[in-house]
Amino acid sequence: MPELSEPSTTLYQILAIGIGATLVMDVWAILLKQLLNIPSLDYALVGRWLGHMTKGTFVHQSIFNASATRFEKAIGWFSHYLIGVLFAGGLVAIVGEDWLAAPTLLPALLFGVATVIFPFFVMQPCFGFGVAASKTPKPMNARSKSLLTHAVFGLGLYLTALVIL
Repeated sequence: MPELSEPSTTLYQILAIGIGATLVMDVWAILLKQLLNIPSLDYALVGRWLGHMTKGTFVHQSIFNASATRFEKAIGWFSHYLIGVLFAGGLVAIVGEDWLAAPTLLPALLFGVATVIFPFFVMQPCFGFGVAASKTPKPMNARSKSLLTHAVFGLGLYLTALVIL
């Protein structure tokens, strides 16, 4: 039976992997913007959404028309990285701590793609974009971009785990 690592070591690894994978995803978004002029999600909108939750509003007709909230950009970016760390913890919870000692691509990639469930069925509907961006001008483009971005996040989980070994 493999020896389990110290809980604090595992938590630090999850923290590093989550931050690293989110950073890989952000570099991908920068490349899309610079090379193909494809914009990324403005994380201030995530902060705005969370800010309105404190006032009891969870679903918006259009998040763009919702009033700005205090520190929305900082809250959005912090939440973006926190979610990345939580997802990294979810991967480790599902595949087990042994993966941290010998990471493999397939579980990380599949998990990354599976995380697209959250924007498709939670964030996009709450932002007023519809389920899986159904109310956006080009739903298939939005869906494809989300799926690819979450696959890149999965690749980032794997690559970061390799780097911190």
